[in-house]
Amino acid sequence: MIDFKVAEEKCIECGLCKEDCPVGIIKLTPKASIVSEKNCLKCQHCLAICPTAAISILGKNPEHSVSCNAEVPSASAMSNHIKIRRSVRKFKWENVDQELIQKVMETASHAPTGHNDNAVLFSLIDNIEDMNAFRDTIYAAIKKAVTENRLPRKYFSLASFQKVWEKSEVDIIFRNAPHLLIATAPSKDASPKVDSLITLTYFEFTANANGLGTLWNGMITWVIEEIDLSIRELIGIPKDHSIGYTILFGKPGIKYARGIQSEGLHLNKISLKK
Repeated sequence: MIDFKVAEEKCIECGLCKEDCPVGIIKLTPKASIVSEKNCLKCQHCLAICPTAAISILGKNPEHSVSCNAEVPSASAMSNHIKIRRSVRKFKWENVDQELIQKVMETASHAPTGHNDNAVLFSLIDNIEDMNAFRDTIYAAIKKAVTENRLPRKYFSLASFQKVWEKSEVDIIFRNAPHLLIATAPSKDASPKVDSLITLTYFEFTANANGLGTLWNGMITWVIEEIDLSIRELIGIPKDHSIGYTILFGKPGIKYARGIQSEGLHLNKISLKK
């Protein structure tokens, strides 16, 4: 059940919901109703476009949605935000406020997903104590793979980083980040890895806007995805999920003065005109 409801006292019979429905399953008689629930994409376009907040679907109250008249970044502000983004490799070793982490994740959960699956799962480490334990687990897994001569050649650099950590406690993999986020999604979904990556991108931009530093970390992803699969179970990643990627985050321990300069736009302009 998609629970499509129309508050008749609010409906002005403008027809916008019918016109905007991507699969054309809304009819007007004269109030809006659904023709075929099984074809609904669960996109909530009908809820979003109704000018009088008359439509509810999937149990969502339109009054709880953010108004499109709310403050948003200007085009120049958004451009600047993207251009000054930096990967942070030096973090303050202190916990980030729990409410802030929750707010950033909830914002990121609005990211688009294939077929509106909306099933991306965040696996979060939100405190230094658990981060210490997880870091030890990752370095131990690398050492064990080296000892058993099963570390893939393409990941040989991990062996060097593990030795540096063991000898001097210089943390090349985790960069002393206090927190970590792994995004996964059900493998049966239309685009689980892509959905996870898009959601993490939303998380990164929101985190940066709230003064947090982030670092996309392929090395941790390699370990849990290919080197020691038992870590998946240890940290609660469902067996039927595909791993998207890992992001480290926390308060940055460094401040950049400016953005870098891009190597330029790479463009393949398509023209099929004869």
